[in-house]
Amino acid sequence: MYYLKNLKPVIFAAGVLLVTVAAAAVVSAQEEATVADQLAEALNFYADLEFDKGISLARELLDRDNLTAKDSIAIFETLSIITYAKGEDYLRQSVEYLEKISKIGPCVTHLPQEIWPKELRDNWYKLLKDMNKLACEQTGPTEITTIAIMEFDNHSIGEYQEKLGHLAKGLADFFEHDFGKISTLRVVERDKIDFILKEIELQQSGAVDVATAVKVGKILGAQLMVFGSITQLDDKNTRMVVRAVKVETSEIVASVDKEGKPNYSKMEKELVKELAGILDIQLSDEIGKMIEQGGTGSLDATTLYSMGLEYMDRYDYKNAYEHFKKAYELDNEFVEAKRKMEIYRPLVG
Repeated sequence: MYYLKNLKPVIFAAGVLLVTVAAAAVVSAQEEATVADQLAEALNFYADLEFDKGISLARELLDRDNLTAKDSIAIFETLSIITYAKGEDYLRQSVEYLEKISKIGPCVTHLPQEIWPKELRDNWYKLLKDMNKLACEQTGPTEITTIAIMEFDNHSIGEYQEKLGHLAKGLADFFEHDFGKISTLRVVERDKIDFILKEIELQQSGAVDVATAVKVGKILGAQLMVFGSITQLDDKNTRMVVRAVKVETSEIVASVDKEGKPNYSKMEKELVKELAGILDIQLSDEIGKMIEQGGTGSLDATTLYSMGLEYMDRYDYKNAYEHFKKAYELDNEFVEAKRKMEIYRPLVG
């Protein structure tokens, strides 16, 4: 089935971008591959900045017989993404494709996917809010827990208060990415949390308190909320504290912390494993190895990546791309920076 979470690699002439392509559930295997390959080719055109060719190729699929709901959703996703890349004059048209998806069913498959640009993601959340579908009813295994990760607080002193200001986004993003590797967890997107905070006017200039966060968690159908903070005193010593709160009771059910050199990526991965252990979330050896993958030991790369997220949230894709690119250039093993760089490269202009 088409669904942009199980990633299928598509090699672009201008770089590698991981995108998802769905396969129809009803038509034959040969027809599935044809639909998938045609969408992949449309996204190749997108990567090469040949937007009209990509749109034309994707539109052809709408005339196909026996399209499943997931087929149609994948086609409209592709059309929305490529149309949006043509500029702000095409925003309305790209959102209309999202409206078509919402009419098919906002919970047919998990949306949005990471490849969606930030402004499209926010418009999707607006549609979900109007439909009262910000949280879909859980299907599948009942043991899956929904978890939401708040942006971290920065309690550092002196120059580190300002220098590490945007690290709050980066660390939340790292935790979201690594918790997402655990099959028994469903992780709420960071930007969906931000959207709710803004929509109900609960986001303040300072830290969001536990009561506010729990309220957001209930709206999003989360069972657990994760809070974190960093306190850096000098260039050799920092502390990261992470705690999990049960949404139903507002009870702190787990708390972990690390002290040492400011290698925030390494500390984050260690705390993910520790927190999972306390919460009785079983990690196989394979999942443990997956959590170890990615990240960066470079504080400068971490800071650049976090600033890239800040620009991304402002829809300033050029600056977002440049910061992700610089982060990746500092550390070629920093796969998260590479992935974000590739997603936003076609939108640079």
